[in-house]
Amino acid sequence: MVRNCTGRVAAARTLIAGAAGLFPALALARVYTFQDPVTEVARQQIGLHNYIMWICAAIFVGVFGVMFYSIFKHRKSVGHKAAQFHENTLVEVIWTVIPFLILLFMAYPATRTILLYKDTSSPDMTVKVTGYQWKWSYDYLQEGFGFYSNLKTPLSQIENREAKGENYLLEVDNPLVVPVDTKVRLLITANDVLHAWWVPAFGVKQDAIPGFVRDAWFKAERVGTYRGQCAELCGKEHGFMPVVVEVKSKEDYAKWLGAQKQKTAAAADDPNRAWDAKELVARGEKVFAANCAACHQANGKGVPNAFPALDGSKIVNGPKADQLALVLNGKAGTAMASFKQLSDTDLAAVVTYTRNAWGNTVADAVQPSEVKAARK
Repeated sequence: MVRNCTGRVAAARTLIAGAAGLFPALALARVYTFQDPVTEVARQQIGLHNYIMWICAAIFVGVFGVMFYSIFKHRKSVGHKAAQFHENTLVEVIWTVIPFLILLFMAYPATRTILLYKDTSSPDMTVKVTGYQWKWSYDYLQEGFGFYSNLKTPLSQIENREAKGENYLLEVDNPLVVPVDTKVRLLITANDVLHAWWVPAFGVKQDAIPGFVRDAWFKAERVGTYRGQCAELCGKEHGFMPVVVEVKSKEDYAKWLGAQKQKTAAAADDPNRAWDAKELVARGEKVFAANCAACHQANGKGVPNAFPALDGSKIVNGPKADQLALVLNGKAGTAMASFKQLSDTDLAAVVTYTRNAWGNTVADAVQPSEVKAARK
């Protein structure tokens, strides 16, 4: 039953499309049903819905059928006299056992579906989803980058100054991108008020609550673009924060992932970016360990008669321009070589680190833009 729901949805759409060919007026008809499921969870949810609906329909027909039959066949106008009986044990057992069995037959598939929906164990990848007024952000925790996803529908369509597009209010500038046939775990939270991340085709709907992290998962089985919305009233622009997920083949996803990492790296090393001093010191410590510690030692004490100490050095504690000139050009006749091959950001970071490490307390920072200017 659960596995056949996709076929029934597709058959309904085919029937509408075929009928529209014979009756043009039906071309505008919509199929008011669930979106085509592309995950096992969504299929089970639709199957559960249909199963429960049939049970409810059977109860409706049975209860109201008996009621109306009794009213019609045993009415006073045909001379029927009501029977008098009290505390019939058999009747009481029947009306207790039958509802219990009905609930049992409903509870088993419902519990199975809920357990599947909540099983976020062993994911192939994890994405943190944060709701804002009024946009989403996606952080790829294992890959070290993230981005915001904003409504892309033009304001002119919203203000009715031009015709509305096919995906009106359901298009974004940066969709969540995932590979097909991959279990994706979502860590969902919010930055301000309650939101809810909802993609019907995945069978995923999870509240985003400030101060709490809820999780959900999906494993899309077909390549394509899937759309949803924030499903929690979150403010005056609640209707303007859609959810769009683009499911790519594994090969296309690998290409997209590589491009995103390059873009992130380029943004991180932008020489025009103003860095926080703490960020520079943290990065500079790594650059120093990889390029300088072999000679000057991790403690900055150097090697007597071979490599000078940086801890307490007049160059390091002096003007920034002098130290920048030294690391860029080296010092003739010594082991101090030029480090022009390092990026502007790495040089700014390592100089900032040395001026604020060990016993050095210059308490200033060198920005990548200063290194860029000193190269000229």
